[in-house]
Amino acid sequence: MEPIPYNKPFLCGNEIKYIRDAVKSGKISGNGMFTQKCQRYFEDKYHYGKCLMTSSCTDALEMAAILSGVKEGDEVILPAYTFVSTALAFARQNATLVFADSRADNPNIDAAEIERLITPKTKVIVVVHYAGFVCEMKRICQIAKSHNIMLIEDAAQAFDSYYDGKAAGCFGTMATFSFHETKNIIAGEGGMLVVNDPKLYSRAEIIWEKGTNRADFSRGKVNKYQWVDIGSSFLPSELTSAFLYAQIEKSGQIQLKRIKLWTLYYKLLKPFEDKGYIALPFHQPEATGNGHIFYIVCKNSKQRKKIADYLGEKQILAVTHYLGLHKSPYFKDSYKGTPLKNCDKYEDTLLRLPLYYELRLEDVKYICNTIGDILDYLNIK
Repeated sequence: MEPIPYNKPFLCGNEIKYIRDAVKSGKISGNGMFTQKCQRYFEDKYHYGKCLMTSSCTDALEMAAILSGVKEGDEVILPAYTFVSTALAFARQNATLVFADSRADNPNIDAAEIERLITPKTKVIVVVHYAGFVCEMKRICQIAKSHNIMLIEDAAQAFDSYYDGKAAGCFGTMATFSFHETKNIIAGEGGMLVVNDPKLYSRAEIIWEKGTNRADFSRGKVNKYQWVDIGSSFLPSELTSAFLYAQIEKSGQIQLKRIKLWTLYYKLLKPFEDKGYIALPFHQPEATGNGHIFYIVCKNSKQRKKIADYLGEKQILAVTHYLGLHKSPYFKDSYKGTPLKNCDKYEDTLLRLPLYYELRLEDVKYICNTIGDILDYLNIK
């Protein structure tokens, strides 16, 4: 049996051709033909507002933080169980980070915790759609609206995910996406900011273009462009967008395969959940997943280590995930909140299994059989 990695980037076939086309066009610095094609695709297919391609999801989050207008003294509620970029974007604006716990039944932010943590200083709520399953957005949107608080979606993992028939990224004032090599469709690095409030369109373009009104200059609306606001070099290279567009063209095929793999994992591991050995991913009935991550939740950290070690002996790489940001070396001395028991649980017990386009159904069966062997052994011993 060949080793099974956790992730393997998939090439659709036209990536090099489109990069070559971008080079031949004479426009490779960004906001050329492929950047605009990618942006139009997402706007048209998912009914987003303005889409702006970025060099990474981290860049998109930093743009969202700037556009949100948060400043020192303002509070931002966000999950503790997430990647550092979610928090870093707002920390750079000197906002006060208020970490919320996950739900007991899945790693997404708990809406009840959001409501409990709101104060007169709360300016932004950030949700993260973990593993491609959208948070309980009906309730969260109601909370944000009733308190007049801006809602931002970190949808890094949620390309082509849906909630109640609407795509992830449609719910917040803004949303961010990732096209890192570990995601469903990739550009090596790469990201996107979605701006759903038309009042922010113009400023978003200015921040995107290093604080200049270059976008209006390109449209012929001004005869020269100038420095008019803060911003940075958030545009991706046209080569990045060319690579991504090749992936977009095959995204339907990619999604079908990934969801098929995810569904098979669930089917084969369900008997072990029924026996009480492990827990499987749970999501709200309104949410439709995208086959991004398949994980199991172990009973404790010792069981997780034994499962991961046994898989490793069989040449299968399974990996843990986030460490709670509230306990991170950078932030732990600043954290004044209550213990986040669900975040701690997932930090100690969540194990991600291999899932990528070229993974075979036979591989999933082998992985599940291997997990079954170690689970049976641990529960007989």
